[in-house]
Amino acid sequence: MSTLVSNIGLLVTHDGPERSDAALVIDAGRVAWVGASKHAPAADDLVDAAGGCVIPGFVDSHSHLVFAGDRADEFEARMAGTRYQAGGIRRTVRLTRDATDEQLLANATRLVAEMCAQGTTTVEIKTGYGLTVDDEARSARLASTLTEEVTFLGAHVVPEGIGRETYLDLVTGPMLSACAPFAKWIDVFCDRGAFDVDEARRVILAGQAAGLGARMHGAQLAPSGAVRLAVDLGAASVDHCTHLEQRDIDALAGADTVATLLPGVEFSTRSPYPDARRLVDAGATVALASDCNPGSSFTTSMPFVVALAVREMGLTAAEALWAATAGGARALRRDDVGHLRIGAQADLIVLDAPSYVHLAYRPGVPLVKRVISSQSST
Repeated sequence: MSTLVSNIGLLVTHDGPERSDAALVIDAGRVAWVGASKHAPAADDLVDAAGGCVIPGFVDSHSHLVFAGDRADEFEARMAGTRYQAGGIRRTVRLTRDATDEQLLANATRLVAEMCAQGTTTVEIKTGYGLTVDDEARSARLASTLTEEVTFLGAHVVPEGIGRETYLDLVTGPMLSACAPFAKWIDVFCDRGAFDVDEARRVILAGQAAGLGARMHGAQLAPSGAVRLAVDLGAASVDHCTHLEQRDIDALAGADTVATLLPGVEFSTRSPYPDARRLVDAGATVALASDCNPGSSFTTSMPFVVALAVREMGLTAAEALWAATAGGARALRRDDVGHLRIGAQADLIVLDAPSYVHLAYRPGVPLVKRVISSQSST
């Protein structure tokens, strides 16, 4: 079954220049043809873009969707001046442990549906709100029913009622063994109030020895060696990067490790935004992601993330779009999503707007008219 997407006012493929008056053909879930509308081949089905802009589906490479409960009161307190601290994670841990599998999966499924409706066609989901062997394994198992991009984040914080060294033994031993069958990645929160650089190294090396790829939370709350550690260990991505030193930027500029920026966090915590312009100008690869979680960034909207990146972080609209699509794919080390080259997964968004610039120009407006993905379409 082939589909012709025609009457595209502006087509962005991330494979050469933007095209006007364009068309695209999908066959067997892949991009089969791209070109001028007047040269479009026949297809079994037709989608009329009505002059709208067509872009690749968003790749959200950082989210925490397996959780229970709500922390709106913390958000309200931060808006009144209370400083954000990592300790609120433990509150979600207690609520998540008490929830049933059915409750956790229903909530995560609802959030994925929200993401899809706003153009996200690939999503990464982390564990990290269980922090026992059984609860982390449960989180990884449930996440794996929603995406192949599952990350084991047992090293989120040290939970209540257990010693630090004992917990690290658990994370790098039985917990890792229980989660690895469901996970593709391992992550660690290397920051003030969480884990230090030596502890993070221990966690990442254990995960890599178990066959998992490396990711890392770093430099969200304060400068540290987390970014350089991520580069040294060959991590696919180091996420947050709010407080960077010049040596961090230099390390990222010369590495394959992607700097994944999460502006929803800065919006929700009233923290300073990362300087994306500085990273891009240095030659670092930048991705954007939602960090959807109940404590510090409860948004599923990648269009909102793009708007924040343009308004607050120094990116152009084109750079922000690339970071939210192709950049996210690089953060997941995927070459089949985040672009619309021939042979790519047919994951694309039809906007009710003539240009992707409107994602930032008209923030908060539901511009995603249709989402077409290799899995389903809406």
